[in-house]
Amino acid sequence: MNVRLPISTLKGIGEKKAHLLLKLHIETINDLLHYYPRDYDVFLGIKPIATLEIDSVNFIEGYLVSTINNVKIRGLLISIGTIEDDSGSVQVTWYNQPYIKNQLKQGEKIIIKGKYIVKFGKKQISSPVIYKEEQLVDNFKLMPIYPLTKRISNKVMSGLVKAVLLDTKDQLPEFLSKEIIDSFELCPYAKAIEAIHFPASHLDMTVARKRLIFNEFFLFQLGLGLIRNDTIVTKNVYHFPVSNKVSTLLNALPYQLTKAQVKVYDEIMADLSGPNTMNRLVQGDVGSGKTIISALALLLVAENGYQGVMMAPTEVLASQHFTSFRILFESLGIRLALLTGSMTAKQKKEVYAALELGHIDVLIGTHAVIQEKVIFKDLGLVITDEQHRFGVNQREMLAGKGHYPHVLVMSATPIPRTLALIVYGDMSISTIDELPKGRKPIETHLVTANYRDRIYRFILKHIEAGRQCYVICPMVEEHEELDIEDVQTYTEHLILQMPDHINIVALHGQMKPKDKNKIMIDFSEGSIDVLVSTTVVEVGVNVPNATIMLIENAERFGLAQLHQLRGRVGRGSHASHCVLISDSKADHTKKRLGLLKESQDGFVIADYDLKTRGPGDTFGTKQHGLPEFKIGNVYDDLDLLKATHDLVKIILENDPNLEKIENAGLYNIISDFYKDQVHTISL
Repeated sequence: MNVRLPISTLKGIGEKKAHLLLKLHIETINDLLHYYPRDYDVFLGIKPIATLEIDSVNFIEGYLVSTINNVKIRGLLISIGTIEDDSGSVQVTWYNQPYIKNQLKQGEKIIIKGKYIVKFGKKQISSPVIYKEEQLVDNFKLMPIYPLTKRISNKVMSGLVKAVLLDTKDQLPEFLSKEIIDSFELCPYAKAIEAIHFPASHLDMTVARKRLIFNEFFLFQLGLGLIRNDTIVTKNVYHFPVSNKVSTLLNALPYQLTKAQVKVYDEIMADLSGPNTMNRLVQGDVGSGKTIISALALLLVAENGYQGVMMAPTEVLASQHFTSFRILFESLGIRLALLTGSMTAKQKKEVYAALELGHIDVLIGTHAVIQEKVIFKDLGLVITDEQHRFGVNQREMLAGKGHYPHVLVMSATPIPRTLALIVYGDMSISTIDELPKGRKPIETHLVTANYRDRIYRFILKHIEAGRQCYVICPMVEEHEELDIEDVQTYTEHLILQMPDHINIVALHGQMKPKDKNKIMIDFSEGSIDVLVSTTVVEVGVNVPNATIMLIENAERFGLAQLHQLRGRVGRGSHASHCVLISDSKADHTKKRLGLLKESQDGFVIADYDLKTRGPGDTFGTKQHGLPEFKIGNVYDDLDLLKATHDLVKIILENDPNLEKIENAGLYNIISDFYKDQVHTISL
């Protein structure tokens, strides 16, 4: 079976199922093979119902002694039944899964796995997973748990992977040399793919994981290395003798730049007037003042007769930059324009024409600014905001709109310098490591789910005072095998808990861009009281009126990401709070989350993450501000990242274009392996 074939060529995958798999970014058989489990279940045997302990997760076996009853409570559909074994009985409930009623019959013997909890005053097992007996043959066997979407169960996913593995063993040829494999003690590539999905033991999974992380880091570093080898240091053809408007703006600001801002501003100015074109990364903590630095650079470029462009990852963030810059530039004669995908064809056409004629000095926009129709008269500066959201290819496309323009990329996630030099080694790095005076600290609370009712009363008090609130959940939809909060169910539940006049709205990445944009605008304008969302609000929302950030299942997020989310509040004059809810009893998790209570310094938090996060935190978490690998984590697996960095350096020093026989195959595998990061590069 050819791994490059569409997923629809598999038996049992029709058009509808293929569309559902596409939501998980699974388009080909190769995508399926590299769709790794987020975690593993360990089957430790059946427990009698009478021995269950509150908050424990167990497998139980019994008979369904009642028919499944579907009831609706204020829009929330609950399926309720009772399971009985020789020792006792227990109520089981599923939320928004009406098909369960037809799936299970009264008197049927079933095996389920779930958490024994007290909910709505009743002991129950909530949203249990249903197993077949043949799935639980071997005690202590690791069973994969995959990230899922609605109508794609874990059983379906694991079945698909198992079937494909049988037919593709010969389609995963080894691409590393025997010398590299032996030197780094790696298992074969095909063996790693099989073992990461269905490991025979914890050691089997660990060995497979090491090989696949090595693959990711090695190919990523190799791709970056090839880009660096192809990068020509270009002569700076732009001249910036005039800076009167920059001085005027600086004098008009109601605050003084911090020492860190001045330092970074001077570094950028030196680049702009230096012998070679700028290629600089500016990283700074949430609220450190990167926006004004980018505004000053754009203003200098425009004042001297060139054009500048800033690309943001979301329409809301682009619109917010446009509004901010318009206020800053309104008395300085700078012609500003906005370009986003949701604009009408007529509006876009007008921007295209004005841009090409040179009637626009500064363009702010989303990915729309890299479209073929966008032609600049004389582009001198390219800025990408929240740069980790864009692939190298996208940044190069934007820079290609001019004649080797200066490039400035921004990141709101502090990255330890050692790591930044590895991942962004082709760029000069500036750091804004100081917050402006007067910015109020955000009070951070770490509590268990038992405090949720008190938190809701606290939220209601803030809303009644005219403030707004974010609630962050790790999942979009209810996960049939993980007892974690999801946006859809949580929104329905919160609506039941809050008074009718409180406007509560859900937001997640699976929505259409137009709908997401409208919700974010409505929230920023104050017509939404509570926004229940996934981490799509991590960037792109600036709502000074929002004073509470509530994060459910906080243990499932990386510290850097939690710090980013916390930075969505505390932007106005009102006291702000970040509430982290976690029932994790693990000491290292409590200590890790406790750091957020102690520190609001993103660099301290990032450095702690780098030194202390363990492999157990890798599954189900992402670290933003850095490339989003499928299995590797640049914090947890820094040693492998450094090792692959050194290996790539040696390989490319000896063979800059990968032309030697021992490197055969490496060149082609890079573009196959990655599609969304450096992975989008055309080599």
